[in-house]
Amino acid sequence: MAALSAPASASGEWARHWQYAELPDLDLLRARYVRHTFPRHSHEGYVFGTVTRGVEDVGLPGRTVHAGPGTVVMINPEVPHTARAGDPDGWVYATLYPSTQVIDDVAADTTGPRGTVGFSEACVVDPEASRLIGEVHRAAEEGNALAADSVLRILVARLLSRHGTALPTRAPRSAGARDAERARAVLESRMAGPPTLNELAAELGASPFALLRAFKKQYGMPPHTWLTDARVRRARRMLDAGVAPAVAAAEVGFTDQPHLNRHFTRIVGVPPGAYQRERARTYKTGPDLYA
Repeated sequence: MAALSAPASASGEWARHWQYAELPDLDLLRARYVRHTFPRHSHEGYVFGTVTRGVEDVGLPGRTVHAGPGTVVMINPEVPHTARAGDPDGWVYATLYPSTQVIDDVAADTTGPRGTVGFSEACVVDPEASRLIGEVHRAAEEGNALAADSVLRILVARLLSRHGTALPTRAPRSAGARDAERARAVLESRMAGPPTLNELAAELGASPFALLRAFKKQYGMPPHTWLTDARVRRARRMLDAGVAPAVAAAEVGFTDQPHLNRHFTRIVGVPPGAYQRERARTYKTGPDLYA
């Protein structure tokens, strides 16, 4: 893969999180992290990542997978996870974040699984799929839309044929699950001024501890962690629309822009200003891409 021309930190870390205009349903991240750790969070779409150097430890519900060169990490939508270095020298990786629409389209166009599509394995040794992830990045960086789109679909078809599955339908919701969904709706609607756990439980007619337990079971993280993740998601959409980071911080309920910067960088992997600048130059292609 082509070398990434991006400023490195004192620890040797660098990252570029961007979107190629010709593939609007795909985000791309290339990075080297040493000290950076991703807190528990989830994504609306899928995650396909491959490590090219070092080891990444990915914390998933009930287990941790150790991803090294030649492996591919596959994370289904809304699955909470963490990530950190599994080696003192950190890890270098390329990641694709395709939307659910991308995966559904490929599944419908092939013999992929029907229903709600997912992947049965979180980490597999697949050097060819690893190479294809790198090729998608290379093609996008070179402004080759035909190649980027084609290789992405070849990659997804390969992963679906080898590891795809129809995710099980949800069992009938328990009272606790219904309370958790109602709590989530309240937090989404009052993100800038959320209630305390005690206030939220009283509003829903539940006990605080029961609500806390039900919410964590339903979403894989406690309400306050989920809210931080949701705030960052909403801030991302606002930054995509051109809203200034300071304004986005206030709108989603962070106390100030540094507060947004800290949480956004931890979850997304780059600061909000750098994220927005990459969005602003999405339409630039060719040799001056990193100028």
